[in-house]
Amino acid sequence: MNRISLILPICLALGCSHVEEVREYISSSWDSTVRYNPEDDGTLLGLPCRYTVPCPEGTFQEMYYWDTFFTNEGLLKDGRTDLALGNVENVMYLVNKYGYMPNGSRTWYLNRSQPPYLAWMVESVFERTCDTLWLSRAYDVIGKEYAFWVKERSVPGGLSFYSSSADDALAEEFVVTGSRRLQHDFISECATHEEVLHMGRHFAAEAESGWDFNPRFCRRCEDFYPVDLNANLYYYERLMEKFSLILNRGEEHLWASRAERRKERIEMLMKGEDGLFYDYDYKTGQKSDVVSAAVFNLLAAGVLEAQEAQSLVEEGLDRLECRYGLSMCAEGDYGHDYQWSWPYGWAPGAYMAVRGLENYGYRTEARRLAEKYVNSICRIYRRTGTLWEKYNVTDIFENADAEYETPQMLGWSAGTFLYLVDYLETQEL
Repeated sequence: MNRISLILPICLALGCSHVEEVREYISSSWDSTVRYNPEDDGTLLGLPCRYTVPCPEGTFQEMYYWDTFFTNEGLLKDGRTDLALGNVENVMYLVNKYGYMPNGSRTWYLNRSQPPYLAWMVESVFERTCDTLWLSRAYDVIGKEYAFWVKERSVPGGLSFYSSSADDALAEEFVVTGSRRLQHDFISECATHEEVLHMGRHFAAEAESGWDFNPRFCRRCEDFYPVDLNANLYYYERLMEKFSLILNRGEEHLWASRAERRKERIEMLMKGEDGLFYDYDYKTGQKSDVVSAAVFNLLAAGVLEAQEAQSLVEEGLDRLECRYGLSMCAEGDYGHDYQWSWPYGWAPGAYMAVRGLENYGYRTEARRLAEKYVNSICRIYRRTGTLWEKYNVTDIFENADAEYETPQMLGWSAGTFLYLVDYLETQEL
């Protein structure tokens, strides 16, 4: 099959060389994001292997949790299995050390985790190495991290939620940070210091969600079962079922039953009358009314039946797809300019949507979203000479500095770009 003919639909307006330019830029830039510090150094946690950071310089000069999954997808597509494996080894090291994977490899991140992707990372690396001895070791570490999410981040008999171990000082600092980033004095809304601390712990939980900040949780993140978190953990359960079979651990039925219970609860609590799924407020017993791209994690994880997927795809794309890609939330008046909302598109949203649509056979829709993301990244690169953390999906050259100045970003934007280019190249027209 002619590779040029496959790339052509991606960049009719740009010329095929632009995809190659971005790909070459990424390949030549990986090493500038590699760090190695085997010993603790001040606030920086020591890690046994080399690892990648999101940005070549400036901000984000430590290893992050969910960023690393999307970065790894690009590293593997680019033949950098060594770096991807090292990243996973470092995540496993931190899980063994702390019982969970911190938000990042800094002491100030030890109060929380981030969206769980270790099992997903292990799957991707194992598909390339087929190393069952390594998988056996990883299996035990995944089980340890999974226990954190079901014991420390779950209500008995319920689903999982985001939280933190933030102390009073940090909780208060989060309210100050949230006020600055959202340009609103939240402290003045609180009648007592205890209310300030309560709000701060919700802000800290939202930081654990990775979507800091967004309108999904009404600034009460700890009170919600998030759609994407529980989709990810369902995939953990299915992967552990598969890994148990490969390793002859004899635990596959246990993992399968856990997955089925989670699936039943997701459908019972989160499914809306419109066919979409919504974060569930287990304190009030009500669903959120915010439509978000988190629903596509359900497709990527294979949670839904075919008819449920059809309703989600039709309604979800109608509400979230824009000219240049997928918005993280549907357009609406949310009171603040949240960066994880309309009209901003992020690499994780594009990745999960394309992977999920492909899982359920919606290839036309998957290709369309993949083309929009790749085409947009190419145009941004041609204009700015770099990659960015996020972009405006209604006007890609419009300022996307919601909450803080948008940093130059290799990391997950590069990883998702390479993953989607590979996806487009390997699909028949």
